[in-house]
Amino acid sequence: MSRILVTGAGGFIGHHLVTFLRARGHWVRGADLKHPEFTRTDADEFHICDLRRWEDCLAATRDVDEVYALAADMGGMGFISCHHAEILHNNLLINLHTIEAARVNGVSRYFYTSSACVYPEYRQTETNVTPLKEADAYPAQPQDAYGWEKLTTETLCEHYSGDYGLPTRMARFHNIYGPNGTWDGGREKAPAALCRKIARAKLTGQHEIEVWGDGEQTRSFCYIDDCVQGIVRIMESDCAEPLNLGSDRLISINDLAHLIARIAGIDIRIRHISGPMGVRGRNSDNSKLREVLGWEPTIDLEEGLATTYEWIEGEVAKTLRPAQRRRTVAA
Repeated sequence: MSRILVTGAGGFIGHHLVTFLRARGHWVRGADLKHPEFTRTDADEFHICDLRRWEDCLAATRDVDEVYALAADMGGMGFISCHHAEILHNNLLINLHTIEAARVNGVSRYFYTSSACVYPEYRQTETNVTPLKEADAYPAQPQDAYGWEKLTTETLCEHYSGDYGLPTRMARFHNIYGPNGTWDGGREKAPAALCRKIARAKLTGQHEIEVWGDGEQTRSFCYIDDCVQGIVRIMESDCAEPLNLGSDRLISINDLAHLIARIAGIDIRIRHISGPMGVRGRNSDNSKLREVLGWEPTIDLEEGLATTYEWIEGEVAKTLRPAQRRRTVAA
């Protein structure tokens, strides 16, 4: 049994990772600004703290063997496309303080959660995009400050490993989704936003939803259970270089919306409106992941979305007034 710290344990991926690690028999401390929003934490100990502060990072990393650094100020395209300074400032403080505190406290291994947002815009200009290999991150040109922050911290991890002997591991996430995550309020990712819109359409009988841009932009999406398993596999591997962690199934946002609608059992009309779309296409090349781990994500998009949609529909139903629900029955 290891003593493990998970930062960002109040967030979507962090909360699921805590549960996964506890199920494997580890002692887990969570650290975040808040507890998980939708369910109780499984952490043995939970620190409510601000990891932008050195003192809080020092306390959180004390007396643990390993650190999984997931804490970040982030959200979907609607958030990261218009909060550049805030994201860069907050996340750099979190990352600089957390890894230095881990070094000072003698942590034996450090995992950093990077993102596919590190990849340059010039490799993502077509919907039928060539899957991105890890080496494609350079020459660097991430689209947003969020991508620059992730790329900078990857370099920081490499130098902490080389200069101080702190073993570091890194994963570049490709659009992780699943239940018990943010689904409203502006920070949600595309799958959660579409599940919310379609659930509301179903429950109110108004079957038109809005999609930003033309909806032809493409992505791949990785279910949370695959994600947390991949995180731990990468942490336990001998690979010190960043690895993609995502599905390699490419789908457009329009097709994703219609897939979720079929799961919901309704037909929808899509109204395209102006809004941030991000890069035109992005997909994960899992060749190196398969080579290093002998493993890659396996959960089908349909299976993962069915579980995610069911949970979000239940959350949306709680927000509807009785009159709205009666109209649904009448429809």
